[in-house]
Amino acid sequence: MLTGALVLFSLLAFFFLYLKYFERKGIYFPTKEIELTPEEAGLEFEDIYFYSSDGVKLNGWYIPAQESRATVLFCHGNAGNISHRIEVIDVFLRLGLDVFIYDYRGYGRSQGNPSEEGLYLDAQAAYNYLIDKRGLNERSVVIYGKSIGANIAVELCSKVKPAALISDSAFTSALDMGKKLFPFLPIKWLLSVKYDALSRIKEITIPKLIIHSEDDEIIPFQHGKRLYEAAPEPKEFYPMRGGHNEALYMAMEDFTKRIDSFLRGIRLE
Repeated sequence: MLTGALVLFSLLAFFFLYLKYFERKGIYFPTKEIELTPEEAGLEFEDIYFYSSDGVKLNGWYIPAQESRATVLFCHGNAGNISHRIEVIDVFLRLGLDVFIYDYRGYGRSQGNPSEEGLYLDAQAAYNYLIDKRGLNERSVVIYGKSIGANIAVELCSKVKPAALISDSAFTSALDMGKKLFPFLPIKWLLSVKYDALSRIKEITIPKLIIHSEDDEIIPFQHGKRLYEAAPEPKEFYPMRGGHNEALYMAMEDFTKRIDSFLRGIRLE
């Protein structure tokens, strides 16, 4: 019995350590090298440095549209850095939206190491930069997040009141994703990160566009549906087709039209 207990304890310890490793290495995939700048893509931009409330130096780009009607705060996904989002930036520019895209701590030229609380602070700092440093009206800011960036955008919108939220491919919570990946482990007791968009979205009363692909192989479509169902009005749901990273590029024209239609239905100042 003692031997069996030791084996069980050892297995649980192994799984616990593996899960902690997964939290550190399996959630965040930052790269440091800036592969392409907006200037190299033929776009004017400002290279911005600003600080989070805990003193971490962050980097972002402010790219103005030719005829601006609002500004998008762009919270990107968990891999790469801002230099890998030029095509999506161009979609917003063509819609007459200035874009402020920033790198989380540990990504690109931003200092520090990523963590859930740290990424929330970074998003708040980016939003504060737009309001305090650039003097923008909250009603002229639209927050867009993709994948884990959508969870970060949801968290931010539970604390601030921009014109609108666009959530693209969010997951309901880290716990739900953990249960999907590790169905036989007591994830609830082992997981320290939350990214609980399902709870937070219930508090958000600004207009919301929830986007999710029916073919998403990483974050199940049902996550997007549950977030939409939990969100209070006003809200819209946009189901796409294609993989997690391919859907937008497969239907970029339709994606652009849906974003434009959503924005035309809200009040921007």
